[in-house]
Amino acid sequence: MKCAYDPSYQVALPPGHPFPMSKYSLLKDRLLAEGILAAADILQPEPIDAQCLELVHTREYLAKLASAGLSASEQRRLGLPWSEALWQRSRLASAGTLLAARTALTQGLAGNLAGGTHHAFADHGEGFCVLNDVAIAIRKLQAEGAIERAAVIDLDVHQGNGTAAIFEADDDVFTFSMHGERNYPLAKMRSNLDVPLKDGAGDAEYLDALRRNLPTVLGTANADIVFYLAGVDVAAGDRYGKLALTEEGVRQRDRCVIEAVRGRGLPLCIVLGGGYAPTRARTAELHAHVFRESVAYERTTSQPTAAREMRAVS
Repeated sequence: MKCAYDPSYQVALPPGHPFPMSKYSLLKDRLLAEGILAAADILQPEPIDAQCLELVHTREYLAKLASAGLSASEQRRLGLPWSEALWQRSRLASAGTLLAARTALTQGLAGNLAGGTHHAFADHGEGFCVLNDVAIAIRKLQAEGAIERAAVIDLDVHQGNGTAAIFEADDDVFTFSMHGERNYPLAKMRSNLDVPLKDGAGDAEYLDALRRNLPTVLGTANADIVFYLAGVDVAAGDRYGKLALTEEGVRQRDRCVIEAVRGRGLPLCIVLGGGYAPTRARTAELHAHVFRESVAYERTTSQPTAAREMRAVS
């Protein structure tokens, strides 16, 4: 599969900052080392232009981002200190999701080794999210006539409040968020379908809820493309998660989404979302599962019919 990545996805943060910025390069290196991706599979995004960003974000907010105009309180809400590198990184990561979405439309499946910044609203950022990359990609593809309808499957442990707010009045975008009921953000927005989970929910409860709701999402959305926010902060031991999925539970979750979407022949664009495991290497390892499962699924389904039947029998 093809995945967008740029070294500038990683920027310097103050010592002790909780955001695991190095997970992006760690993930890329891991996928290359395992042969999940080859060097030729890495797509290089270019910074997205202001006209494209304005399809989602207000000019006032973008002007602040471009000119170090965020106040101290706005930066606290964002959870990240402004820098020119952060502004560049945010545009590159958004461009990466758009590039991955374009690739998914032609090849069926692609990913961005960043993205899923679902707490970004039209007029502000919060929760480590500067720009809403998925919303930007959807609006750009709609403006070009490449798609009419889209679905967002958001399985980060935190509700995709920014995405829900941006598309709340848009019948052409179906937003689905399955998240911790008592987790951030405390004031939830309204997705087309919200599935709140109790603290401590484990594999069985989580996967049962997902399997029950995915057919409704995909059947109702009638989407031309699906965006999957594969946040791994659902895993047990995550700093901000409060859920209790095992590593195998995370893999089954990813497999379930991939099979449901690709089994319907729908293009699938995968973005990372959050993850705050005890180490950054562990976070990268958990993020790698969705790409392992994607490649495994595509290899299986690309086999000739007879070979697939023999495999099923054996």
